Amino acid sequence: QVRLVESGGGLVQPGESLRLSCSASGNMIGIVHRGWYRQVPGKLRELVAVITSGITPKYSDSVKGRFTISTDNTKTELYLQMNSLKPEDAAVYYCRYSSVNYGRDYWGQGTQVTVAT
Repeated sequence: QVRLVESGGGLVQPGESLRLSCSASGNMIGIVHRGWYRQVPGKLRELVAVITSGITPKYSDSVKGRFTISTDNTKTELYLQMNSLKPEDAAVYYCRYSSVNYGRDYWGQGTQVTVAT
């Protein structure tokens, strides 16, 4: 079992920055995908960014160049640096840890990001 706890969400104005953190605990054996997703009411949860062991991080087109995903070498901390935030970035952000075939698949409880004047 893996437990994930997100933090760092909040209310910011357009153009500002936020850094989200995801703290993981538990059995990390076989966990290779670590990513950030977001969801707004009435829409499907969507991928924001993902790190897969040994592979260059991937980003959704909507955040490429503005967001950066990073992690520590122990796999216990995952970060999302969000710059130049836009109102359309407002959502609940979730971190997700998964095994290579998603047989082990864990989600955090989410952290709210609000971007408004």
